[in-house]
Amino acid sequence: MQEPSLELQLSTLPNNPGVYQFYDAEDKILYVGKAKNLKKRVSSYFTKNHEIGKTRVLVKKIRSIKHIVVPTESDALLLENNLIKKYQPRYNVLLKDDKSYPWICIKNERFPRIFPTRRHIKDGSEYFGPYTSMKTVKTLLDLIKSVYPLRTCNYDLSKEKIESGKYKVCLEYHLKNCKGPCEDYQDVEEYHRQIQEIREILKGNFKSSLQYFKNQMKIFAEEMRFEEAQDIKEKVAVLENYQVRTTIVNPKINNVDVFSIISDESFAYVNYLQLSHGSIIRSHTLEIKKKLDELDVDLLAMAIVEIRQRFKSLTKEIYVPFLVAVEQDVKITIPKLGDKKRILELSERNAKLQRQERFNQIKIMDPDRHTNRLMAQMKKDLRLSGEPRHIECFDNSNIQGTNPVAACVVFKDGKPSKKEYRHYNIKTVDGPDDFASMEEVVFRRYKRLLEEGDPLPQLIVIDGGKGQLSSALKSLDLLGLRGKIAIIGIAKRLEEIYFPGDSIPLYLDKKSESLKVIQFLRNEAHRFGITFHRNKRSAGAISSELETIEGIGGKTIEDLLKKFKSVKRIKEASLEHLAETIGMARAKKIYENFH
Repeated sequence: MQEPSLELQLSTLPNNPGVYQFYDAEDKILYVGKAKNLKKRVSSYFTKNHEIGKTRVLVKKIRSIKHIVVPTESDALLLENNLIKKYQPRYNVLLKDDKSYPWICIKNERFPRIFPTRRHIKDGSEYFGPYTSMKTVKTLLDLIKSVYPLRTCNYDLSKEKIESGKYKVCLEYHLKNCKGPCEDYQDVEEYHRQIQEIREILKGNFKSSLQYFKNQMKIFAEEMRFEEAQDIKEKVAVLENYQVRTTIVNPKINNVDVFSIISDESFAYVNYLQLSHGSIIRSHTLEIKKKLDELDVDLLAMAIVEIRQRFKSLTKEIYVPFLVAVEQDVKITIPKLGDKKRILELSERNAKLQRQERFNQIKIMDPDRHTNRLMAQMKKDLRLSGEPRHIECFDNSNIQGTNPVAACVVFKDGKPSKKEYRHYNIKTVDGPDDFASMEEVVFRRYKRLLEEGDPLPQLIVIDGGKGQLSSALKSLDLLGLRGKIAIIGIAKRLEEIYFPGDSIPLYLDKKSESLKVIQFLRNEAHRFGITFHRNKRSAGAISSELETIEGIGGKTIEDLLKKFKSVKRIKEASLEHLAETIGMARAKKIYENFH
């Protein structure tokens, strides 16, 4: 039977919540998505003009549509997540850490052993986790081992075998790391009390263990058993120290999952904090590779489902930065202030750190990829028609109105190209006039580039607000370059970015990489301009001091400065040393002037 046309498939879609699947001409799955209303959502792919190139390519490849109707939007979210994991369609986001995580196992035995594992065996044993690193697992097991003496052997400690005297205590017993249940030195009830307290510790609850040990310590002290009391005291200290390191929130915040998201052009980072009894017992950041410029609200919803399934979380409340669609029986809290807000901010900080760490790795391992991502981000943030691979920034310097100069710095692929930096002496402007100076230097710079056939930048950055930007635009108009080169102005005080013809400035995020590049440009231009200005003022001061000596001209001054480097050294030089450079007659005039 021939596949019905796309128009017919679209017209028969229901208005119910559900999951849709796009297939290509070879019946290969391209994309899986969820919708509150299947008909509206799927139809939008074929009626909108998509700005993202990948979305346009996806739509061109679609040849058939399948769908599954479900009762609610949250059911659609769960089904979508499962189908993406099963089929891994080309155009769906990629959740980038599918790996085997470590667990802590409490073995289903008469005297249970506790050990790390990456395998689940359905034999009635208990598994706590998964943990995001083996280091965390080892830290917890070291804590447990330092407080509770547990067996590490794999003997079958059945009642019959113990009573028959089959086993003998090992070195662990003599080191006091085990109480010797193999020879019936420890009863089952006491051992299981320890296991119950360990369960609570693994859940983040230290209260019952601390209370038990404090009571024991008091009893031993009253009975004059001071050595045993000291041993208990050390265990209490270990537990309290570990609890202090993990407790960072209000103890009333119990059994809560916290989620936050940080994203850029290509990736999103979702951080997950699990809270229990006022302590963070787990932190994990999921990296998501974007495919179609997905919205943060959709990515976060998908990540919440994935993370809660992966870590088998059954908490009934979650903290998130904005409203998301999740399971119906979960309470959603959007913290606004207090401890709840602080814990959400901590989660966001973890996501940002993971993103920064990833950027640093890319810079080292794949600098081209980092550059491409940065250029794409700047293009988007600054509303440019192309990537700003070549940027030039201008700054004026005229401290106290003297020696007006300007600087032009050049960045290629977001990095300084110092060999292309240029200084300018202002020639046509009398006095300190920043606007006229900017007009002159921009005109001179691009008139020369045009005459010599050198490549023009994709972006010009003017250090200043609307006034300096308008002056620079006049020069671009005279050269016929307006509209051919993007130009912006950056005002110093609030880092306001101005565009031609727009009186309302743009404010980029203070931590935005685009803003950091622009600030770096502006600071480089300022540094480069100020250095030139100071040198010029110094040279002017030196020349004027020597020029006051009758019979000493510019060439003589130049020769002296080349030899002695400064006026101070010229003043201190002997008559003979001066004569070696400029002859005895002129040397006498200078020597007598300073002595």
